[in-house]
Amino acid sequence: MNGLNALPERPITILIAALGGEGGGVLADWIIGAATGQDYPVQSTSIPGVAQRTGATTYYIELYPARIAELGERRPVMTLTPAPGYVDVMVSSELLETGRALLNGFVTPERTTLVASTHRVYTTAEKMQMGDGRFDSERILKAAREMAKRAILFDMQQASAEAGTVISAVMFGALAGSATLPLPRAQCEDAIRKGGKGTEASLRGFALGYAAAERSSAASGDAKTGTTEGARGQPAAITSQTPLMAEQIRSNFPEQTHRIVGYGVDRTADFQDRPYADLYLDRLRPIVTRDREQGGAASDYKLTTETARFLALWMSYEDVIRVADLKSRRSRFERVRDEVQAKPDEPVHIVEYLKPGIEEAAALLPPGLSKVLLNWAEKRGLTYKLNVGMHIKSTSVTGFLILRLLALLRPLRRMTARYAQEQVLIERWLRAIAAARDPALALEIALCGRLIKGYGDTNRRAKTSMLRILDTLVEGSALPNETARANAIREAREAALEDPEGRQLESSLSTHGITPLPPKPKPIQFIRDAARNRRVA
Repeated sequence: MNGLNALPERPITILIAALGGEGGGVLADWIIGAATGQDYPVQSTSIPGVAQRTGATTYYIELYPARIAELGERRPVMTLTPAPGYVDVMVSSELLETGRALLNGFVTPERTTLVASTHRVYTTAEKMQMGDGRFDSERILKAAREMAKRAILFDMQQASAEAGTVISAVMFGALAGSATLPLPRAQCEDAIRKGGKGTEASLRGFALGYAAAERSSAASGDAKTGTTEGARGQPAAITSQTPLMAEQIRSNFPEQTHRIVGYGVDRTADFQDRPYADLYLDRLRPIVTRDREQGGAASDYKLTTETARFLALWMSYEDVIRVADLKSRRSRFERVRDEVQAKPDEPVHIVEYLKPGIEEAAALLPPGLSKVLLNWAEKRGLTYKLNVGMHIKSTSVTGFLILRLLALLRPLRRMTARYAQEQVLIERWLRAIAAARDPALALEIALCGRLIKGYGDTNRRAKTSMLRILDTLVEGSALPNETARANAIREAREAALEDPEGRQLESSLSTHGITPLPPKPKPIQFIRDAARNRRVA
């Protein structure tokens, strides 16, 4: 038997962070199974996470790299929780969880091997922002490479999708391939086989993770961010699926804009029809002509690109017809089945939670009738009282037919009040861009298209902010200097994106001598206490 001094000084500490449903517990069991198979003392604990993507479940494992047979009567003393600065291997299923581990001190350059996925699962706080609320992933990647002793970073979600398994299998493969644990590959694969469920898919995922870890560079991790952008200086291919439309794009637009304009053509054609996509291109032609005349090549035609982006989104606004169409497509049902990993013989039931109101119904009517209906509802105080919560089972015959019947109204969309309203505001926005003599001012007006998003109350507030900026800063005379006007528009737009209620926008406008609007009154609603009025039998 080895002497006391020949034994390892301490256990190997492993901290795993995984989101719900990603198999973090299964990964911990695999590690324990592989360690037990090698006769190593091992211990694990877990701390549950919280709901709504605000934290992960963590698993802490300590593995003593000496076989029990060599220890005799002695046993290592292990701790139940990780301590900052004392983690040997940090495994993370998602990039923001890696950032949390870095922030909490669990990754150190003297000790920690970091095995992490570079993909993102956006948090609730990120999704709630009216603007781009996403955290800068590159900051985490840079910190990971600098703060870890060794960083193995790659897109594990993509690897798990290729293997048809959950991400925990890829994480296990990357952990085994990192050579930080005294666990042979065969022993790890045996641990997966003993699990008994989804063995073949898990082994495929394990192999992909193992290979990625072996390829990784010990110095930098050779992280891949998974972006779809091509090499710098090489224009991406036109994505439009219609050859004739692709030729129009190629003939009339610079190469730097082909990718985004192609997406816009496909989106508007999918929303309505081919003539609507032609209208999209017709609206962009004056913009790209103006961009060329003002030296747009120096900025990769940013004015055209940004206008094309937001114009496509605005022209394919979400109405009842669009929502019903998207929810009843075959591709959507197939995607849901794939996400829940349903087998071919397993039924999947989908329930749609909808709450249409009087405004959504009026939007489908011709402008005259729509105005009559809205005035009638407003006089009787019914504008917000007729919103009806509906649960439609889109996988049932009745539910599917309801959605498809609504989707079939698409040819009549041009006759609706919503269509007329959207086109008027779109044309006003485009005229303002074309009328701006200063390139910086034109770009700031184009970027105001970012304000238009969502549906219902969100869309209504967005349009209110857009109109307020157009009325005061774009078409108003408060700031005759175009440079000052561009700066004011940028500040107002950012304020509107920060505060959906519009108070920050009004505060921003007031700094330029514009009288702020008073807060909008909110009706007080009294709700009957059902429990108090319930009769006791």
